[in-house]
Amino acid sequence: MKELKELLYGVSIDAVQGSTAIQINQVTADSRIVEEQDLFVAISGVAIDGHEFIEKAIKNGARAVVCERIPSDLAEKSKVTFIRVDNSRKAYGIIASNYYDNPSASFKLIAVTGTNGKTSVSSMLFALFQKLGYSCGLVSTIDIRVGNEVLKTSHTTPDAMQLHKVFHQMKSKGVAFCFMEASSHGIHQFRLSGIDVDAAVFTNLTQDHLDYHQTFAQYRDAKKMLFDQLSANAFALTNLDDKNGLFMLQNCKANKLTYGLKNHADVKANILEQQFSGTLLRIETQEIWIKLVGEFNVYNIAAVYGVATALGADKEEVLKELSLLEPVKGRFEFISSSNGIKAVIDYAHTPDAIENVLNTINTLKASDNRLITLMGCGGNRDQSKRPLMGKIAATLSDEVFFTSDNPRDEDPEQIITQIISGVRAVDRHKYDVVIDRKEAIQKAVKIAQPGDVILIAGKGHETYQEIKGEKQHFDDLEITKNEFAKLN
Repeated sequence: MKELKELLYGVSIDAVQGSTAIQINQVTADSRIVEEQDLFVAISGVAIDGHEFIEKAIKNGARAVVCERIPSDLAEKSKVTFIRVDNSRKAYGIIASNYYDNPSASFKLIAVTGTNGKTSVSSMLFALFQKLGYSCGLVSTIDIRVGNEVLKTSHTTPDAMQLHKVFHQMKSKGVAFCFMEASSHGIHQFRLSGIDVDAAVFTNLTQDHLDYHQTFAQYRDAKKMLFDQLSANAFALTNLDDKNGLFMLQNCKANKLTYGLKNHADVKANILEQQFSGTLLRIETQEIWIKLVGEFNVYNIAAVYGVATALGADKEEVLKELSLLEPVKGRFEFISSSNGIKAVIDYAHTPDAIENVLNTINTLKASDNRLITLMGCGGNRDQSKRPLMGKIAATLSDEVFFTSDNPRDEDPEQIITQIISGVRAVDRHKYDVVIDRKEAIQKAVKIAQPGDVILIAGKGHETYQEIKGEKQHFDDLEITKNEFAKLN
């Protein structure tokens, strides 16, 4: 049981109308209505405006309403307390934090943002610090972990109330470090409001999510918001090789650190040798062998090393554990058939990500073996990247199967048509369209010869395919293994 004033501590309030002498026994928010709620937060969403549901919320028992616009007709005739704020989303996060007694202040919280690498960096940090003997938490695209307990997630950055509830669980379990992905949507929608962030990591920035942010500059600026809010007691680690790396640090009050492969950074890494089984690299002055492949993964390892050492971990111990880390599920996950056909399952779903993976495979495979790529693009997402991905896939592959990813509410054929529009005339003989993703995998395996490499891109760790609002079980790795087994 909390008083309203406790929940609103730290919220910037413009005006209050009505009595505030009420008790709050349940907090929930956004546009959904929950029975017996005492407090309703009206949020202006992308598709729905919570202000339209204020009257219904009051009928369902709300005795206080946080909103950006006080409806004069309701305020005059009801006994409800109206609290007007400038930003309901921001207020919601602070309320959620207050409701759960500010749990994120009880541990070190490291937020990782960027277009690619968020899941790998946060997941590897979690695995590393667990190995170093700490109780850790993880909030990632794949799952949420509280120590050894695993919770499923549907968003990279969960709703603010869900997030603080998870942090409360972490606090109760004695978590020392929490590593979380911070998506541009989550940052822009203030889902991180009320969170005590001790460190922020920037991986890279390439085109993605322009369906939401509209322009690349707005997408970039959403990422920068994470660094702008850091305190002087925090630290910020950025990729110096990315052209937006230093931009993230502008006006940032935190201690500034850098990592990279090409420029003189605080953490410098170099690739010495690469194979499908792993990479020999140098970090600072030490050489280590890691089980990860690709330049993009070396960047991830450098970021992990930078965070770990900035948090005070012993360098020798960190390097030892980094050499033992397994690849993150669905991130350049490599398997081989009994007759020598190789397959790589990867989450690559942006132009930059698929280019990085294809370039890595072309570097590793023999020149007389083919690279067969299978890819699609998600529906209800940024359409402008589709022709770019089609062009890259066809240019850097020997054979391409354009297929369905998660078409969601869109027509799969229309998505593929947009992908194909970017393919250069010289590469049009390389591709085939197979709308059914399972059939596309079967065909790719059928035409592959020993030594060839099949890249199955876009879904990575996902175990479902979303079509017309329904999620059906679908696992790229599972299907590929089954097809490989038939070759025996």
